Amino acid sequence: MALNNLNYPLDFKFKISTLASDFNITDRNGNYVAYVRQKMFKLKEDVVVFNDESKTKELFRIQANQWIDFNASYSIKDTLGKNFGRLARKGMRSIWKSSYNVLDEADQQKFTITEDNAWVKFFDGMVGEIPIIGMFTGYFLNPSYTVKGMDGKEYFKLKKMPSFFGRRFQLDRLVDIDDEDESLVVLSFLMMVLLERARG
Repeated sequence: MALNNLNYPLDFKFKISTLASDFNITDRNGNYVAYVRQKMFKLKEDVVVFNDESKTKELFRIQANQWIDFNASYSIKDTLGKNFGRLARKGMRSIWKSSYNVLDEADQQKFTITEDNAWVKFFDGMVGEIPIIGMFTGYFLNPSYTVKGMDGKEYFKLKKMPSFFGRRFQLDRLVDIDDEDESLVVLSFLMMVLLERARG
């Protein structure tokens, strides 16, 4: 199973009506790609990817391989147990500038995801603490992230879009890519969005 024939850009839109970190992924035509639910009150991250908001069909599962720490990695599997690979956070470097490795099913690194400008998040964190003004940081402090292959070529870009509660992200594909690699990157991004959003 893979996420095929995706029409970019993809919109990641968080729901503000639930306590859980749930979000929809839709394509450029507004069609459902997936519905993402992060299970609450789990010591290890456990994320389920459904076909849509009805949650009738589970597509993928993303689970932390370690207890919560700086070097956690997240395995990505479909419902048949097929291993797509994993997303690994780059330890202490992530405190300042977010950086992740994307590894394939053979645990070989295929891509890196890097935050484009660390200062955006730094100022977002500072200004976000200011009463009233902090409510509006989602409109003008929006980080972006780039996926690069091991050859240094840029494949995808994710941007946080201006919104009142910082609840919209947009993913664009810059060049064509193999279907399985594309699924691995998109699934890695949705896990990364949850992690980055939790960091503020």
